[in-house]
Amino acid sequence: MNVNEMKPAEPKKIWPQQLIDMKQRGEKIAMLTAYDALMARLLEQAGIDVLLVGDSLGMVLLGYATTLPVTLEDMIHHTRAVSRGARRALIVADMPFLSYQVSVPEAIRNAGRLMQEGANSVKIEGGRHMAETVARLVEVGIPVMGHLGLNPQSVNQTGGFRKQARTKEDARRLIEDAHALEQAGAYSIVLESIPEDLARDVTAELRIPTIGIGAGPDCDGQVLVCYDALGMTGDAAPSFAKRYAQLGAEIIASARRYAEEVREGGFPAQRRAS
Repeated sequence: MNVNEMKPAEPKKIWPQQLIDMKQRGEKIAMLTAYDALMARLLEQAGIDVLLVGDSLGMVLLGYATTLPVTLEDMIHHTRAVSRGARRALIVADMPFLSYQVSVPEAIRNAGRLMQEGANSVKIEGGRHMAETVARLVEVGIPVMGHLGLNPQSVNQTGGFRKQARTKEDARRLIEDAHALEQAGAYSIVLESIPEDLARDVTAELRIPTIGIGAGPDCDGQVLVCYDALGMTGDAAPSFAKRYAQLGAEIIASARRYAEEVREGGFPAQRRAS
């Protein structure tokens, strides 16, 4: 028997078109954030379909109050790391504040850098006013995931991290934005912090999949910040984030035991003379 025949086949790489295919088959999409190679490898082993290198790293890892201070260099650094840890999962990199809003040529240049460093796609915030940018990115071969509802990069304008599109007029505009992004060539749209019935309507109207975060169960997929899901962010986690573990408490307890053993001489244990 050929040795190669004994090796289990590696899972096939996930590409943007496969998310559209999953929607058509009625398969839900599992997406989590990842910011480093180790976490990317672990989440991929767990079967996560999409890894988002989110600008949320500014708040989760770097200690900022918002995502606004995150730079393109920050995103390149973490995208490069995640790409070294994952082979199968689709890697989506957030384009940080002011890396795509100023001009289309600058957006293409900055998105291209993220793709060169290991991203399979980029994600940008905004609706109809970003449609031209989305279309040009897609034209030059850069897949785009959209983002509607609560746009963290616009918190100063929207008045903080609060649910969006709660009026009929706002809901109508969001639906129009979603259609504009789809027509521009986006392959998927994140819907953040919008009413469940609106998310259900948008999901039903679009050919491309929706990824919900605080938008109810009817989206085609869901995304969470991995540290929220793992119970590492404590009270900072949003109310809609379900904790699947309490690793924050376990890390504190483990570090405390280590410190106690060091101070008491229990670590490292002394070797007995032979």
